[in-house]
Amino acid sequence: MTPALETFFKSAAFGVVGASEDRSKFGNKVLRCYVSNQKVVIPVNPKAASIEGLACVASVSDLPDAVKSISVITPPAITEKVVEAAIARGITNIWMQPGAESAAAVERCKAAGINVIADHSCILVVLGFHDH
Repeated sequence: MTPALETFFKSAAFGVVGASEDRSKFGNKVLRCYVSNQKVVIPVNPKAASIEGLACVASVSDLPDAVKSISVITPPAITEKVVEAAIARGITNIWMQPGAESAAAVERCKAAGINVIADHSCILVVLGFHDH
């Protein structure tokens, strides 16, 4: 595991921005991946009360203080807004899942001193998630 990934996984809790109720979508699979790896995880979804039995928060700014790492599964234009909210919230690690990254979002993370993972690596691969 790379140093960036090791730092990412040191968080006491994790946020999944773009969590989905649809089990076929990556926003749901990433959430379940955290659960299957016994991680404390909070889904971020402004339209759902809970996903996979976990209470949702509406936005990054609503995440508890224990969350220092977030996985982002959103379109690039939304990812840029998520990064701004994460910086304001004190998030120190952002993993942009493949397809969520934008050059502007990555540069903003670097400028803010955030440990950013946007190298096309996928948490489902890194943690070995198998959908049942």
